[in-house]
Amino acid sequence: MERTAVNPVTWSQEMGFNQGEVVSGETRTLYISGQTAMSAAGRPEHDGDMAAQLALAVDNLEAVLTGAEMSLSNLVRLNVYTTDVDALFPHYGVLAGRLGAAGAAPTTTMLEVTRLAIPGQLIELEGTAVA
Repeated sequence: MERTAVNPVTWSQEMGFNQGEVVSGETRTLYISGQTAMSAAGRPEHDGDMAAQLALAVDNLEAVLTGAEMSLSNLVRLNVYTTDVDALFPHYGVLAGRLGAAGAAPTTTMLEVTRLAIPGQLIELEGTAVA
């Protein structure tokens, strides 16, 4: 698989994401459902704690990737849904740091939503990975 970043402007790279990405020669594509701060038993965790929820959502995202024999470095698309963008920004380094350590800069969209499916959840991560 070959990935080529497309960045007609460069400001997004400073924030850890590419404007676009061309993927060629891919063999497998994984579409990842929204991952939140849910325990392995399916119980919501860390009510009201954005940083802890974000960390667990990234763990859960990574678990799905691992189950498909992929890693964060395979992410080509990441959608970030939150109930409060302003509350997320001070903790965004949790996600950016994990992506950076994996050498990943997936195309990313962040959206503020009224609520998520599970009451008390503040963040949800949805992705696409290619290997």
